[in-house]
Amino acid sequence: MRQPTLPGDPPGGRRAIAVWGIGVSVYFVAVIFRTSLGVAGLDAADRFDVNASALSTFSILQLLVYAGMQIPVGLLVDRLGTKKVLAMGAVLFTAGQLAFAFSPSYGMALASRALLGCGDALTFISVLRLGTRWFPARRGPLVAQLAGLAGMAGNLVSTLVLARVLHGVGWTAAFAGSAGAGVVVLVLTLLFLKDHPEGHEPQPVPHQGAAYVRRQIAASWREPGTRLGMWVHFTTQFPAMVFLLLWGLPFLVEAQGLTRATAGELLTLVVLSNMAVGLVYGQVVARHHGARLPLALGTVAATAVLWATTLAWPGDTAPMGLLVVLCVVLGACGPASMLGFDFARPANPPERQGTASGITNMGGFIASMTTLFAVGVLLDATGDDYRIAFSAVFVLQALGVSQILRLRGRAARRERERLVASRVETVHVPA
Repeated sequence: MRQPTLPGDPPGGRRAIAVWGIGVSVYFVAVIFRTSLGVAGLDAADRFDVNASALSTFSILQLLVYAGMQIPVGLLVDRLGTKKVLAMGAVLFTAGQLAFAFSPSYGMALASRALLGCGDALTFISVLRLGTRWFPARRGPLVAQLAGLAGMAGNLVSTLVLARVLHGVGWTAAFAGSAGAGVVVLVLTLLFLKDHPEGHEPQPVPHQGAAYVRRQIAASWREPGTRLGMWVHFTTQFPAMVFLLLWGLPFLVEAQGLTRATAGELLTLVVLSNMAVGLVYGQVVARHHGARLPLALGTVAATAVLWATTLAWPGDTAPMGLLVVLCVVLGACGPASMLGFDFARPANPPERQGTASGITNMGGFIASMTTLFAVGVLLDATGDDYRIAFSAVFVLQALGVSQILRLRGRAARRERERLVASRVETVHVPA
């Protein structure tokens, strides 16, 4: 079933692409900063003289701040609009990256990553809302996947460029220099970004303090599509996030005996696979809306099978061919997580899009945070046994799949009811 066109849809076009592109550029830089620790994990351990658990705390704290802010950010976007929230995000994540460059101690470095996570948290929901304000609903799945693609491009820059710069000019120069990108996107946002095209202003929603906030959250959560979207995001995103954000490089170097250069190439493969699969998933869902759940569950199943095969492989290391296939499959996790927003978006009216997206976006980051912590603790407890540590992946996948299967029927029925109601309303609107 093709995604329907709804009455009052924005027209899209070149101006929409230009404005949306500015918002995406802010998210692109935020992801570079977010994933910069993934290529500097071993350097950070040496710089601050910390063990695996303490190292994982960097990413856990960053994701804790990110996940905890998703609902407040959704409410902020619904109230203040995209431009103001993106500008605040750019200021915060640039300040965090700059402070991380000059951090003399583990404690200050932690505070810097928390500040970075705070700014990062303001970006993605804003970009999703910008897409819904500038493009017609039938373009929603593709626009969301393209936004995720921009994030993966940021990850690619972090893997290919920042890693080389880090080992070429050193810690402080690399992180301080990269902060300049944050200044550039802040200026672009302030000068050129607009919340919506002329004639498509959203209806003003009166703010009634805490009561308004409670109603927004409760109404979004009551929709089965919002909860299903959150669990899809929870179950699909975290295996690749954990791999790219922190533990992939140590796993490939320490457990699989690869050089840093080879490990970096495999991390790059994850990102390239993500970008390719994102384009495919976006096109498929735009044409066949019913493909959302099969794609999500298929990605989870493939990821579980490849991880189990890799971890259970006899001998000390897995063959390179298997590691390549694992990284290709991990690349599908990001695009699959974007499908969660394709359940939440049609389940909520425009004035709740930010809040519903915030709830959905919490899922994958809570799962990632939990797994990052579990892997770090298990590595310390088992003497760096990566097979035991990475088995935590299967526990969270099982939990997520059980919730997806529980909610899928209710979400599908509710979505059909909303679609019928919107068509009836369109028929009765006078010309």
